[in-house]
Amino acid sequence: MVAKVFDDILLKGIRSGQMPARTQEARNWYRDQAKAVTKKQAEGTRLIKEMGADRYETKFRLGNMYTFMYDPKWKGDKSKLPYYDNYPLIFPINKAKGGFLGINLHYLPPPLRAKLMDALYDTANNKSYTEATKLKINYDILSGAAKFNMFKPTVKHYLMSQVRTKFVYIQPTEWDIALFLPSQKFVGATKAQVWKDSRAIIKGR
Repeated sequence: MVAKVFDDILLKGIRSGQMPARTQEARNWYRDQAKAVTKKQAEGTRLIKEMGADRYETKFRLGNMYTFMYDPKWKGDKSKLPYYDNYPLIFPINKAKGGFLGINLHYLPPPLRAKLMDALYDTANNKSYTEATKLKINYDILSGAAKFNMFKPTVKHYLMSQVRTKFVYIQPTEWDIALFLPSQKFVGATKAQVWKDSRAIIKGR
């Protein structure tokens, strides 16, 4: 079970003295554990179904991490949407027409994903990493600081009408685990192509 994957890694980490998110060493430790989880163990569908009803939210809260199933409006039009992720891993950052803007971390290759997440931790409203913890970010903040420059290819406009499941809340203690779980499902391109395109966007090409 996916929920068991989270619980097992957290328990192992705490027993090893690695308090989630508190230090760079701890963040790297949890990310390394998540790397060892197989794609089958971390399928987006399983993650959403198995995390439990207490994680389901009908509305998103800015600055929190979520996953959900998404069915894009323009998925049949390659000129408008060449590819997409069926199971985004996002931080909503702004409300937008018909939905919201979110940064989907799956659009970055793991090394850049970790680098962006490390920068995002600096915006947390507290360092307790409990359910009260959230990121204080929006599009203007992200676009105005060089340390966030990796965010550009991750910003997507999500329409509420196309969200096919409830939002599954990812706790702050689980951010680094979810960050590296292979739960993405890109349609229309391989992850290698998506990540190549993202690197080009960051470099301004």
